[in-house]
Amino acid sequence: MPITNVSDRVGGATPKEKMTTLRSFDRPESARPLRGSSPRVCALLGFLLFAICGSMVQPGPARADWRPVERIETYPVSGSTGRDLYASIGENGPKAGVGRVIAYTDFKLTWSRDYREKGGACTLATARPKLIITYRLPKPRGKLPQDTARLWESFASGVEAHERVHGEMIVEMVREIEAATVGLSVDNDPGCRKIREIMTERLGAISNRQRQRSRDFDRVEMSNGGNVHKLILALVNGQ
Repeated sequence: MPITNVSDRVGGATPKEKMTTLRSFDRPESARPLRGSSPRVCALLGFLLFAICGSMVQPGPARADWRPVERIETYPVSGSTGRDLYASIGENGPKAGVGRVIAYTDFKLTWSRDYREKGGACTLATARPKLIITYRLPKPRGKLPQDTARLWESFASGVEAHERVHGEMIVEMVREIEAATVGLSVDNDPGCRKIREIMTERLGAISNRQRQRSRDFDRVEMSNGGNVHKLILALVNGQ
């Protein structure tokens, strides 16, 4: 009997229990030393917040030219059919939050920041991020039967595409942090303490927006008729 809803049981547990989250839950940056909480929460809140700055002056136009480092890590799954492979994901997928997930996107973010004091004011002159994004994806242990290999290729490429959208959101978040911080200045701030307090508030808002975007994206993708929902059904039903 074909499965028509991702809440149907596969491998002794429901996909909802094991695989509704295709991404990491943002984790505090401080925990990684900086990376994205539940497991993707945001190297934002901790990490982003630790090297902060801020103020009322408009950001300067000069920002560092950088690119994220993207890595793929895999975990093994086994089976000769799509249903078997899906069950194996439920048994071996990365743990995130209260259960396991199909795939997981995580990140580590650190900053090189140049604070400058002049006339009693503190200004963030430059800030260069180092961002490492890691995608954790399932990979069959051995060669699959031809029909199953075709199903798996479609499923795996769709899952990776989903995760890379989360990666793009993380990059956009970092660029938003740049725009909100570089060139900011606070008057009467010897030691650059006030600027960090202001930045903590600003980065918290940026972090919250990024997490909400990720949650909203997953909700749509995992809902009935969503892209991930379709990928799972096609794999399990051999379509």
